[in-house]
Amino acid sequence: MNDTTDAAGATNAAGATDAGWERRTAELWAAIDSHGEEDFRARIGKLAAELPPDHPAALFERAAAFDSTGHSDLAVPLYRRALDLGLTGERRRRAVIQLASSLRNLGRAPESVALLTAERDAGSDHLDDAVAVFLALALADTGREREAVSVALTALAGHLPRYQRSAANYARLLVETDPAE
Repeated sequence: MNDTTDAAGATNAAGATDAGWERRTAELWAAIDSHGEEDFRARIGKLAAELPPDHPAALFERAAAFDSTGHSDLAVPLYRRALDLGLTGERRRRAVIQLASSLRNLGRAPESVALLTAERDAGSDHLDDAVAVFLALALADTGREREAVSVALTALAGHLPRYQRSAANYARLLVETDPAE
C-alpha cells in the first residue's frame, strides 16, 4: 500500500474515490433491475466496504441502495451522516434530493420542503429539474398545491419548444394571485 491508495485501492490520500471504483459502482447501478433487492444491497455494501467505514461516498451509496429498495427509514440516517462528513460534488446534491424524497415518503414533507427550498436557492446545475420535481411533490403533500404546480411548470417551461414565456408567466401567476379573487 502506498500513500495514495487504501488497502483496496479505492481511494487516494485526499479520500477521493478512484475511477475503477466509480466505474464498478455505476455499472452496478445500471444493472439494479437484474438483481434482487437483498443481493443489490449486498453488492453495494461490498463496494462500499472497499472504502473507509465513514467515507461519505460509501455512506451515500449504502443510503441510496436502501432508498432504491424501499427502505427510506434506513436511508435517512446514512444520507445525513454522509452530508455531515462532507460529501461533495454531485453526490452531495443527489444526497440532499434523495434525503428530502425519503423524508417525504416517511411523512415528513415539511422537512423535505425546507431541504429542497434551500438546495434550490443554493445554486444551479443539471440537477435543478430533479430538485423541482421533488419540491413539487413535497409542496403538494403539505397542502401547497398551487405552489407545487408553479414549481413544476417553471421547471417544465424551459424544455418547451414554444410557449416558454407564457408557461413561465402562468406558473408565476399561480402563486401571485388568490384563486378566490
